[in-house]
Amino acid sequence: MSMCGLDEKNFYCCCQLLLQQSEQLRDGWSWEAVQGSEEGYLKKTALRSVVIDSSSVWDHEGCGSDSEPHTSCHSQPDQPDEEEEQAAAVASGDTDSIKGDIDDEDEDDGVCAVSEGSSQMLQYEYHILLSCSYSTPVLYFRAFTLEGRSLSLEEVWSSVHPNFRLRLQNSPLNTITLQEHPLLGQPFFMLHPCRTEEFMRPVLQAAQDQHRPVNYVLSWLSVVGPVVGLDVPLQYSTQLHPAPPPSSGKPD
Repeated sequence: MSMCGLDEKNFYCCCQLLLQQSEQLRDGWSWEAVQGSEEGYLKKTALRSVVIDSSSVWDHEGCGSDSEPHTSCHSQPDQPDEEEEQAAAVASGDTDSIKGDIDDEDEDDGVCAVSEGSSQMLQYEYHILLSCSYSTPVLYFRAFTLEGRSLSLEEVWSSVHPNFRLRLQNSPLNTITLQEHPLLGQPFFMLHPCRTEEFMRPVLQAAQDQHRPVNYVLSWLSVVGPVVGLDVPLQYSTQLHPAPPPSSGKPD
């Protein structure tokens, strides 16, 4: 595996490690094999209560389009930004710092602290696949009301946390698009992977510098998941980096 890329073998190994932890934590992830193929994907379903803010209007054009899920993307000049610092925090298991930034923004300037909309209970289905074009994981998802109606792209954008919405355009996680699921052939929403390598580089570099194990898929998911309401329990990190046993030596 290269510093910032995944091949099929390493993607599968990372997924299996995540599945083992998920089983211990009862977090609901499963591996779905595609009939007649050696390919597969991680899957999780969850019920979420969300507020659909129908008053919000977003320019959600980004580096991908509905018809071109894997177009070329040109990154900005290499300058450290807030998202890279947050990603590096994931590598050290400090997921609280990422969520803290969102909380701080709410407290500091009260941006969108109260959304105009109604709370709804929705069924979310999340899939993690490997993009062969980018050699990175990709998060596909879809959402339904309890009556079975699929959410539109506009409703999905309106259900994203307000502070994420305001920052997505300038973030490595810069777009949500509606695409055809590459293995199922069904419409799914997707977080485009064109800048995944950019924000994963400091994650992997930090782990390498500190000689610590890192699960690429888990670290990546810790960053992209919260954008669409998929939080990763902190116990995943503590399992991956167990605390050292207490010293048995006697004090002088």
